[in-house]
Amino acid sequence: MESYRIALFVIALVAALAPLLASMPTRFRMPVVVAEMLLGMIIGPHIFNWVTPDGLVGMLGELGLTFLLFMVGLEINLGEIQGKPLTLAVGGWFLSFIVAMICMYLVHAIGLIQAPPLLAAVALSTTALGILVPILRDDGTLATDFGKLLLSAAAMGEFGPLMVISLLIIPAHSTSLHTVFIVAFVGITCLIAATAVRARSSAVIDILAKTMQSSGQLPVRLCIALQALLVVLAGEFGMNVVVGAFAAGMVVGMASKGEGGVLLRQKLDAIGYGFLIPIFFIIAGMKFDIAALWANPLASVQIISLLGLLVVVRGAPVLLYRQVLSSADRLPFALYSATGLPMIVIISEIGVSSDLMLPDRAAVLVSAGMISVLLFPMIAERMRQDNK
Repeated sequence: MESYRIALFVIALVAALAPLLASMPTRFRMPVVVAEMLLGMIIGPHIFNWVTPDGLVGMLGELGLTFLLFMVGLEINLGEIQGKPLTLAVGGWFLSFIVAMICMYLVHAIGLIQAPPLLAAVALSTTALGILVPILRDDGTLATDFGKLLLSAAAMGEFGPLMVISLLIIPAHSTSLHTVFIVAFVGITCLIAATAVRARSSAVIDILAKTMQSSGQLPVRLCIALQALLVVLAGEFGMNVVVGAFAAGMVVGMASKGEGGVLLRQKLDAIGYGFLIPIFFIIAGMKFDIAALWANPLASVQIISLLGLLVVVRGAPVLLYRQVLSSADRLPFALYSATGLPMIVIISEIGVSSDLMLPDRAAVLVSAGMISVLLFPMIAERMRQDNK
């Protein structure tokens, strides 16, 4: 027990240091997620071995993963991305996935990147919505037409891969029964969402609001209970548990629209980004085997190739945006869309834990994701500023 106390102290200290490191006045803007993973690598078993990602620490990391997907679902506002932006986003993601599958089968066939083509294609077709939203909000891009189109593309870049992930895990039931379970899960989620949205205009909201400033905190507790319920249902129905957390976030997002939900979202932000989510990324950094990169002489070539593939795969949908994006905005749009670390980490974690991917292959994927987060948004922002 004493060792766990020390481990939790070290993790808490690292979580507090990460935002300070990310906000240092340097030429390169380091997202806090990258800072958390870098510090996790330093304290983890592959460098200084101060903390190991097992036991209570590992359990907190799993909770952080589910809360991260919950917050991602919470950030998706279907009202803002419906219509043409949503249509373009859906078509664009399917185009990205097809291009990713073709590219990964080709590079796998020539032996350049030895990773499961399907799993790697899912990772390449992701977009880091949780990282892009704060960046776009800070520079004033989120409220523009460009920002709304990018937001819808990023939302689909989170949702599409999650749906594929849920089908990658081999179900314990027959295909037909597994399909029934998926339909049942979607039906239960829609029923809960409809009930929650209907409750927004009833006296229930007044009762819940009264507890927001007291020790009861009933709305927050209900959100946690809903997340736990859908995570359990997803697991029992043969889907990946992160799908349940994502669905719970979308339900809460629909139910907490308007001024009444601002305080609730702030409290959930504090729990997620102030506590559980940093632990997930720190532990992901601990599991990152940097020695595996040095052991592979092709690692640097593979990382550069993956960075190029990220731009190609997530840039392909720009072909569908020719009528709504200026020529100067198309490359920045592709670079923003190709920013994908959090989902790449999640997919790599799931791949390794499910024996679908070797740790050294996951390390290469995560390395490419980290570089994409460091470089792509910065280059895209600079290009848009130069074009103004």
